[in-house]
Amino acid sequence: MASPTRERLVTARFVVVVASGLFYFLALAMTTPVLPHYVEDRLGGGGVAVGVAVGAFAFGAVALRAHAGRIGDRAGRRVLIVAGALVVAAGTACYGIVAELWWLVAMRVVTGIGEAAFFVGAATMITDLAPVERRGEAGSYWSVAVYGGLSFGPALGEYVRGDDRYTAVWIVSAALAGVATALGAATSDAGRPAVPASPSRLIHPAAVRPGVVLLLGLIPLAGFSAFMPLYVERFDVDAGPIFLLYGVLILAVRTLGARLPDRLGGRAAATGALALSAAGIGVVAAWSSVAGLVVGTMVLAAGMSLMYPALLLLALDGVAETERASVVGTFSSFFDLSQGVGAPISGGVAELTSTRGAFVTGTVAAAFGLVVLRARGPWRVARATRQ
Repeated sequence: MASPTRERLVTARFVVVVASGLFYFLALAMTTPVLPHYVEDRLGGGGVAVGVAVGAFAFGAVALRAHAGRIGDRAGRRVLIVAGALVVAAGTACYGIVAELWWLVAMRVVTGIGEAAFFVGAATMITDLAPVERRGEAGSYWSVAVYGGLSFGPALGEYVRGDDRYTAVWIVSAALAGVATALGAATSDAGRPAVPASPSRLIHPAAVRPGVVLLLGLIPLAGFSAFMPLYVERFDVDAGPIFLLYGVLILAVRTLGARLPDRLGGRAAATGALALSAAGIGVVAAWSSVAGLVVGTMVLAAGMSLMYPALLLLALDGVAETERASVVGTFSSFFDLSQGVGAPISGGVAELTSTRGAFVTGTVAAAFGLVVLRARGPWRVARATRQ
């Protein structure tokens, strides 16, 4: 007996949205290894200043994220994609115009606002384009763009910066965000969502517990991204190859294991993701050598590759189409909070102890996230939203 034909997932429109996301996250991430050096070398800041500059982006994103969900549920997803990428391009182009920490923080907040709009629009459009039974797979492919950009971008940023070319980094990053804008303009919504009878919720309860777990689970990445470029200096190596290794592994696991969240279920996949993330960043902290850095990065990448699609699957389970962007907006707010909270906290610990202390902070946070995920009690807060 022939098996039923699965509804198609990878369409031209799906590919355009993923490609827009890849260029967009390349633009964001290429500044990641450059900012700590810029803050220290040009602005004379220490660990806390690095954490504030890196984390300020997230506070801008959180400020708009929930409102972006409302806009997406009412006006469509495409407007968020185009406007968000355009704001990021303009904001990044302004980095360094004034060589003061306050200016950099202000521009990071502006680009964070653009990030909120883009991410909610693109991530929601991806779920709109996916058959329900393949939503976890769609999330995996989308996260290839997210984490592929976040992983390969730093290597590109290190290459462009060279010894002291900070302005070149800001210009190239803005140009990549411009490409994301153009690709976003070339797509269209998957049918205008029906306007909900009541206003979309600013904080959707269906996304709160998965979002808290995401926040805790991504703190290891916040510390790794912000402080690994400084940590590797003790071994006289560049951060670029480490970020590149991380990116290659993310792409491999996300592509080859795209169906794992659907097959395992969101909770089981998220459990494995958190355990691997805690172990990976713990290896980086405990094994102070190039070998430890490589092994820890590999384990961390395996965990991070499964975390977002697994937890998004849990957040979206049973949610009505008219509330989907609000759920994505609330859920992805915790993504930003993990960077906004994680980077300064990791920076504070690093300043009190050492750079390795930032990695220990990530291990503790991911372990706590695992406790929250596996705790007894009802998982979903918002079953009433089902229709």
